[in-house]
Amino acid sequence: MDIVVCVKRVAEHAEAEFEVDESGKRLRIKGAAYDINEWDDYALEEALRLKERLGGRVTAITVGGDEAEEVLRKCLAKGADEAIRIDGEAVEGADAYVIAKVLKEAIRQLSYDLILTGVQASDDSYSLVGQLVAEMLGIPYVTLVKRLEVLERGWVKVHRELEGGLEEVVEVRTPTLLTIQTGINEPRYVSIMGIRRASKKPLRVVKAEELGLKREELGEEGSWLKLMSLYIPKVERRAELLEGPADKVAQRIIEILKERGLLA
Repeated sequence: MDIVVCVKRVAEHAEAEFEVDESGKRLRIKGAAYDINEWDDYALEEALRLKERLGGRVTAITVGGDEAEEVLRKCLAKGADEAIRIDGEAVEGADAYVIAKVLKEAIRQLSYDLILTGVQASDDSYSLVGQLVAEMLGIPYVTLVKRLEVLERGWVKVHRELEGGLEEVVEVRTPTLLTIQTGINEPRYVSIMGIRRASKKPLRVVKAEELGLKREELGEEGSWLKLMSLYIPKVERRAELLEGPADKVAQRIIEILKERGLLA
């Protein structure tokens, strides 16, 4: 089974500091470590497990500049057979629609039974790219997949996570695209031997223009969504913590309600 996994390099937010640059449209990120997007890591792991059971090839693909290659090297170290980076220069300022269009053009040149993506990316949480890629390729897709089983005759059975603890089970014919939810598996660690092997594996770089797309279809010009501005909200009010005996806290709550006209 041949599987394509779309991955993204993102900043880990825990230790990072953010500020908006002079343009008002971009963030400066300080002190952040970068890694593969969490949801994409689960998608990669699921692809590797399917390959180990059923055979085939796993291809990792990303859109970005030179810095994105570290994520692809990690995919290779974990067991991916091939890695492709679509150069990010022509997609600077692009929205999910343009990113999906670029991925679609690259993926349609590959052999695949499954395309796996994460449900969302931790940096924007749009949850758009996977579905857009599937629509552009004209293949079915299933979102929020928490378990999957490969059936006979080119079908897969997937369990979708719904709200309120509900689960939906559907069967879909391949080729298909699945967006993978966290918790579907336990992503493996990268071994030292895997890192050494990955450093020797080829990593293919493709310019967006080489995919047959016109300049006006790329970047901010080709995007359907336009980012108008970014800002960090001002802290206008702070929480008042009420401490002490229950009767004193209750009395203070009554006073606050009266001060705000909520209690006569």
